[in-house]
Amino acid sequence: MRMGKKKQPTYRVVAADARSPRDGRFIEIVGIYNPRSEPSEIKIDNAKAVHWLREGAQPSERVKKLLTVSGAWQAFENGTTVAELEAQAMAAADAAAASEPATVGAEA
Repeated sequence: MRMGKKKQPTYRVVAADARSPRDGRFIEIVGIYNPRSEPSEIKIDNAKAVHWLREGAQPSERVKKLLTVSGAWQAFENGTTVAELEAQAMAAADAAAASEPATVGAEA
């Protein structure tokens, strides 16, 4: 669903009936996408997204890419819960932070 001003779009990722118009009636807001910010802002509620995918929702190509970036698509394909996926992401982030050497801002 397109939102925002003229030439400054932001989008809502929504679950909607296929017969509804693009900016028309929807069932539930799943997330937002702002392509104009640097880097692009993607906020997807993975639990809602996986729920609607399991209910039979068919995402468009762009929404499928957004779900892939957020991790909801992997959770849907693997059949894992969103909590398990988030725990894996946190563990990977902690491992990456632990492996980086700590630098102290010593300037000459």
